[in-house]
Amino acid sequence: MTGSRVLKWITGAFEVFLAIPVVGAAVVLGSAYTALGVMFILHVITLILSAKNKEPFYGSILGIITSVLAWIPLLGWILHLITGILLMVTAAQKSKPSVSNQS
Repeated sequence: MTGSRVLKWITGAFEVFLAIPVVGAAVVLGSAYTALGVMFILHVITLILSAKNKEPFYGSILGIITSVLAWIPLLGWILHLITGILLMVTAAQKSKPSVSNQS
C-alpha cells in the first residue's frame, strides 16, 4: 500500500469525523479553525503523493476545497461527508498494473 493510499484513508476518516454534526463543529470551533488548516495541509500532501504515484487525486482536490469552504455551516457538513466518502472509495480501489513496453 502506497503512502498516498494510507493518507487517503487517514484524511477520509478525519473528514467523516468532521462531518458528524455536533462533534465535528465542536472540534473545528474549539480549535479556532486550526483543524481546517491541518486538513488543508494533509490534503495537499496527499495530492502531491497521489500525483507522483499516478493515482486518482480528485478526492484530495475536493478536500482542499472543503478545507477552504468548511466554515460555512451546512455546506461544510455536506463537503466533509462527500470528501470523506470519496477519499475512502479511492483509497479502497485497487491500483491498475503498469503496462510496460516489451517488444
